Amino acid sequence: MELVTKAIKGTVDTLPNESNKIQYLEAAMRETAENFGFFEIRTPVFEHTELFSRGVGETTDVVQKEMYTFDDKGGRSITLRPEGTAGAVRAYLEHGLFNDGAPQKMSYITSCYRYEKPQAGRLREFHQFGVENFGASSPSADAEIISLAREIFDYLGVENISLEINSIGCPECRKNYYKALKEYFESKKEMLCDTCLERLDKNPMRILDCKNPECKKISKDAPVVLDYLCDDCKEHFESVKNQLDAMGIEYKVNPTIVRGLDYYTRTVFEFVSSEIGAQGTVCGGGRYDGLVEQLGGNPTPACGFGLGLERLLLLMEKQGVAFPERKKCDLYIVSMDEKSALKAAKLGYELRKEGMSVQYDVVGRSLKAQMKYANKIGAAYTTVLGESELESGRVRIKNMEDGTEEEISLDAFASDFQTKALENALKDFDLGNDADLTAILGGEN
Repeated sequence: MELVTKAIKGTVDTLPNESNKIQYLEAAMRETAENFGFFEIRTPVFEHTELFSRGVGETTDVVQKEMYTFDDKGGRSITLRPEGTAGAVRAYLEHGLFNDGAPQKMSYITSCYRYEKPQAGRLREFHQFGVENFGASSPSADAEIISLAREIFDYLGVENISLEINSIGCPECRKNYYKALKEYFESKKEMLCDTCLERLDKNPMRILDCKNPECKKISKDAPVVLDYLCDDCKEHFESVKNQLDAMGIEYKVNPTIVRGLDYYTRTVFEFVSSEIGAQGTVCGGGRYDGLVEQLGGNPTPACGFGLGLERLLLLMEKQGVAFPERKKCDLYIVSMDEKSALKAAKLGYELRKEGMSVQYDVVGRSLKAQMKYANKIGAAYTTVLGESELESGRVRIKNMEDGTEEEISLDAFASDFQTKALENALKDFDLGNDADLTAILGGEN
């Protein structure tokens, strides 16, 4: 078989036998975000290019090298979103959400696009969970979003992931830092890559984020931003640390963190793992108090983070973290002829309306092949419908785990089967245990 085409390099398919994992992550993230008061926003997959060039920063690798940009049929420059924050800010301004009081909290699960060299944990189409808080200048807002990310990792059972934090100051205290950086890198300019030579005048702090091995080596001895913070930024950073201490969240101050996007101010942070290779940052974020104004709004404090779903999934699989199994088939109805196939469809429809997972033959398999398929999909029960069962109005259901069979009425099949399935499920639980009883009655996941 010769395929017409294959998936584009840097993209992956999530197949039905794996989709339960990503759905589990998404559900955990949405639930956690809502517990913190962050509710979902959805923005378009493409925006006007200037949103990202102005918002993300013209000196960043994202804007200079990685964006998917094209002209539409009207001659307008359009870009597939490389990250989620700029679009959220645009929506916040366009729809006047600032009139609804502060803080405005929002979350999203979104696809993003960057032209990068594909490798483990880095794709050209990737997915990101993010949160944004608009209108809160307090250090407690910074600590809250950090604690939200921490709670997601704890909820999912992720281990050995460390929090690193830094402050890159405000525009005022960064002026002196930029001056010191520029003086330092000017003395090393013959060793800098071409991209960093361009950054030297526009934004020398971007050099600290360069992935070129020689530039990284030079950056190790560069001036440290924490030494140039103004009193307000120092106080803000100390307060963030005090908040994290009060919540019992462990962290390490890493003065080399600058993040890869130009809009950050003051607090920046990353959750990092050493178990997934070079792409060890699973979650990153911080404060961006100037971005709303830069995109046309009034001065508005803001903070948020982005968490890569593919990297998190890779880490969880490396650690052997357990995922819930995908929903299994409760009952497979085997039909022996056309008339019983109609009855199978009717029974299946009734049971599915009651929330049960039911399958029956839709490809014309033989009796033997249908039973083999029921085994393959792990059906908990099977029943066979034929002429005699339709005439007698009675049918036998078989427990595929222990082989036992019971006879029930076809007229009350839906209710009787649910009762039998529930009775059998209860055998596996200690009904003296409140948690077990709550679980079987649907009180918890």
